[in-house]
Amino acid sequence: MLSKKLNTMPTGLASRLLLFLIAVLIASACKKSPAGYDNSKPAWYKQAIIYNLDVKVFKDSDGDGLGDFNGLTSKLDYLLSLGVNTIWLAPFQPSPWEDDGYDITDYMVVDQRLGSEQDFKNFIKAAKAKHIRVIMDMVLNHTSSRHPWFLASKDSSSVKRNWYLWSRQRPKDWDKGMGFPEVEKESWRFDSAADAYYFHRFYRFEPDLNFQNPALMQESKRILDHWLSLGLDGFRFDAVPFIIDDPRKSSEKPDHDFTLLHQLAGYIKVKNPQALILGEANISPEENRDYFSKNNDGLDMMLNFEVNEYTFLALATGKTKELKKALEVTAKKPASDQWAVFLRNHDEVDLGKLNKKDFELVNQKMGPDSNMQLYGRGIRRRLAPMLNNNQQRLQLAYSLLYALPGTPILRYGEEIGMGDDLHLFERLAVRTPMQWDSSANAGFSKAKKTFRPVIDTGLYSYKAVSVQKQSQQYLSLLNYIRRLSSLRKQYQLAGKGQWKLLETNTDNVLCLLHEDGKGPILTVFNFAERPLTAEIKTDLSGSADKELLTGQASKLSITNGKLTIPLTGYGAQWLLWHVNN
Repeated sequence: MLSKKLNTMPTGLASRLLLFLIAVLIASACKKSPAGYDNSKPAWYKQAIIYNLDVKVFKDSDGDGLGDFNGLTSKLDYLLSLGVNTIWLAPFQPSPWEDDGYDITDYMVVDQRLGSEQDFKNFIKAAKAKHIRVIMDMVLNHTSSRHPWFLASKDSSSVKRNWYLWSRQRPKDWDKGMGFPEVEKESWRFDSAADAYYFHRFYRFEPDLNFQNPALMQESKRILDHWLSLGLDGFRFDAVPFIIDDPRKSSEKPDHDFTLLHQLAGYIKVKNPQALILGEANISPEENRDYFSKNNDGLDMMLNFEVNEYTFLALATGKTKELKKALEVTAKKPASDQWAVFLRNHDEVDLGKLNKKDFELVNQKMGPDSNMQLYGRGIRRRLAPMLNNNQQRLQLAYSLLYALPGTPILRYGEEIGMGDDLHLFERLAVRTPMQWDSSANAGFSKAKKTFRPVIDTGLYSYKAVSVQKQSQQYLSLLNYIRRLSSLRKQYQLAGKGQWKLLETNTDNVLCLLHEDGKGPILTVFNFAERPLTAEIKTDLSGSADKELLTGQASKLSITNGKLTIPLTGYGAQWLLWHVNN
């Protein structure tokens, strides 16, 4: 029929119409972008479980006391057992390690202490063979003061001069806008060799780069292209607001040039439309829309600091009102984008959004000693010590993490409840070597001495806390998280973004309803230490079959639109409703 109609048309018009119809049919059948991304399915990162690690403290393969890429490669099966399908690597480029690798001296190569470039390529190949994606920290806000660029910039006639922010006169707000208050007392520092002041948002040995300079932008694109060409699946941009700000007008409240972010993100998407751009931007909810992607020119995913801070407030107080508000105010975002949710990361627990009363309360409960606190805004402890190693509270926290709207991120060692070493400098307290087993050096290294001490005394010693030990205990935190990962993948819980908060009769309880193809899933969390019975307002049918996915079984009932459910102290339940057709 179609061919007959085409035969009655002028030849040119018929040809054009035929080509148009073929294009429509192909697009309809494939629904793919030019790069092969299937737009009919959620972006891969919405179904990810991300594991953040630092190569140098994960596994040593050659006995020099330092972790390396070959050691990491040998542990890929362990990560698979955790349900991990995406690895986020801390910086692994050359660095004097004055800031644990975030002070980079060469963006384009692998630090030889961690292995060769071939070792890195072998790791990427092995990860892909196991269907594990890899993203890396990209630290573009600043370099090390030992970077050749900065050394060259001290000469006012150098082409690198404007790659950094220099001022002949000391700016009026030279002592404002420090990223690490209480440690650094100024943001503009005098350099005698340059006879000028340079800007550093963080440490004095980390001068900020000037992205207003087109030459620097071009070089940054070359760096991004290099790592994408080696098989990286994306980047976690460090300190995004400080990449795109200009502190010369104001150190404390600088303007932000989002065209810079759009240039970087747009370039990555041209090179690899499926690449993930995860951003660290601890900003107000109102600012989120400026950072998220709109036309492939922003961040695909952002760390949800708002929800993180109020999660710790709920864990400290047993009250969920502020956490519910945080979930509601961060619910508005582009549909294509995603939140990254987390409990602990590689930095301090930042509590800067809390009011003074709540801030002091969380400190009192979770970091009462001044040595546990940092920068006047946070706590430098791992999660298990913050929760007094209470297994019910830890399970509650992780059950919540996997149910929150967003993609969960696990920090290495948190899955076994590792502790911290408060003798170490600042944030290094939570960056001790991974505890694999009860052999010397926790199975991390066969060296006589590791470059950073393994925790070998007290409640969190590797003799008491290790992967080996917890793998043998069915009720361990490690195996609990493995079960959560399995459920998360099976039901695609919060990955689709279809969720809502349900009203409860007590502020101790938070309840999220998720929509899954297999039926609605109700996740209920009791932040109180005491057992209680929650009443939840719901439209769910009491006659539907209900399946307990995780948590302690209890008798529940629904009458007049209210679900009554008994909960243990710190109890968490996931319930699947099998809808009767």
